[in-house]
Amino acid sequence: MEGSQSEAVFSSLNLNPQIFVNETLNTVDDLFDEAFDFFHQEASGRLQTEGTERAHHLKEGINSVRYMVQSGLDKRLEMWEKYCLHHCFAVPEGFSLHNTNESPKQSSTSQDLLSDPALDSQLDSLRERLAEVSRQSVELNRELQDLERKSTATDRCNELLAEVFQSYDKNSADSLFQEMLQTASEFRGKLENLQFPRPEDTGSSKVKIGDISSNLETLEEFLGKLKEL
Repeated sequence: MEGSQSEAVFSSLNLNPQIFVNETLNTVDDLFDEAFDFFHQEASGRLQTEGTERAHHLKEGINSVRYMVQSGLDKRLEMWEKYCLHHCFAVPEGFSLHNTNESPKQSSTSQDLLSDPALDSQLDSLRERLAEVSRQSVELNRELQDLERKSTATDRCNELLAEVFQSYDKNSADSLFQEMLQTASEFRGKLENLQFPRPEDTGSSKVKIGDISSNLETLEEFLGKLKEL
């Protein structure tokens, strides 16, 4: 942070990096002292050295450890202080602050230049449209899922109906053939029991209709073959 430029910049902002560094170092020293005081008290209580010759030896041992730790810590803190002042708080060359003496009117003008009501209105409108599109997209996705579920259910229903009609048609055809065969058989039996007079014969002689029975047998054979198709 060496140089008048850095000092001038931080002074204009009412900041002092050296004070910050000093306060940090003082805080570390306080924590260090409290830590070793606590360590001494705990060790003395656990070893029961209070009022004995061992208390002096314990204190000397703790002081030796404290000196070793503090020596290394001081070197690291010194390096940290130099790094902060030369790098963290170094002002880049050519850095300049805004004019703090700018009048309120000039400041207001600068803010007005950064603010565009028309652009803000367009951005708000765009945000609203995006929100509406997002809402509609959610609704369309929900409707699409409903349609997919309905389509799947409809296809399944059509498959079941096709199976039912196919089974019904087959059973209906079988039943119809059976009924036709039974009716033909009954009709033939009734015809065989009937006797009809010939038109040219007015006598007592009567004949059975064998030709009709033969035709009925042919019909039964035809229906049987038709059933096998």
